[in-house]
Amino acid sequence: MVSDFIVHVDESDFEYEVLQYSAQVPVVVDFWASWCVPCRVLGPKLEALAREGKGSFRLAKVNVDENVKLAKHYKVRNIPSVKAFVDGNVVAEFSGVLADEGLRDFVRHLAPEPEDLMYDKGRSLLKQDDYPGAEDAFRAFLSVHPDHPSALLGLVRAMLLQGKSDEAVILLGNFPASSEYNTAQLLKPVAQAFSEFKDATIESDNPLEAAFRNGIRLARRGNILAAMDGFLVILRKDKDYREGEVKNIFVGLLALIGDDHPEARGYRNDLSAAIY
Repeated sequence: MVSDFIVHVDESDFEYEVLQYSAQVPVVVDFWASWCVPCRVLGPKLEALAREGKGSFRLAKVNVDENVKLAKHYKVRNIPSVKAFVDGNVVAEFSGVLADEGLRDFVRHLAPEPEDLMYDKGRSLLKQDDYPGAEDAFRAFLSVHPDHPSALLGLVRAMLLQGKSDEAVILLGNFPASSEYNTAQLLKPVAQAFSEFKDATIESDNPLEAAFRNGIRLARRGNILAAMDGFLVILRKDKDYREGEVKNIFVGLLALIGDDHPEARGYRNDLSAAIY
């Protein structure tokens, strides 16, 4: 036994140490071998998370060279191979070495802490258009996991959908490298426009400028689709208006409402038609 939360198991005790034990707490099984270089990278990371979790899950290590039947039974074709068991059944798995945050997410979904549930709550409330509630949930989660990219992006979206921009500009300007980074960059023009024009008047001698400022006003008030309709009118008349700023804001608003929005595809098609 490496620690109270880490065990080495074999074919003789797998039934008890993994399958039966997983009825009490999730068991993460690391199928490894001494000759496997990636295993040497992943193994210590899993062990560190097990110690950090202090019993939220158990880590069971299985040497595939010494337990061929187990490896064959669970169809382990590449190592490292990780399988998570709950109530005797495999509920999640991956092969290879995940990035640190991906590894934490894998474990977190098996045995979420109370604050981790706030992340799922934030995402759920965002889908229900409860933006203040989503903002509060993401803030609670980020108080414990301050650099979590998905939660940061969720917080930014919740704020922008309420017309809040000053903090969003700062967060987007310091966004961590991650798979969410590109989406964060798309939101930058929206946040900057909200901040720049929050006190601006709509009146202008230039009809396109008046329409532009009105679009920003509508978007800040949560009327995203109406704002996008207005921006489309501008783009059809001048696709490069404000040196492409209108187009960039439109793309940012698409990112803000998300690909799951029922109108997103239609607006993408409208944008393509307007600028090409």
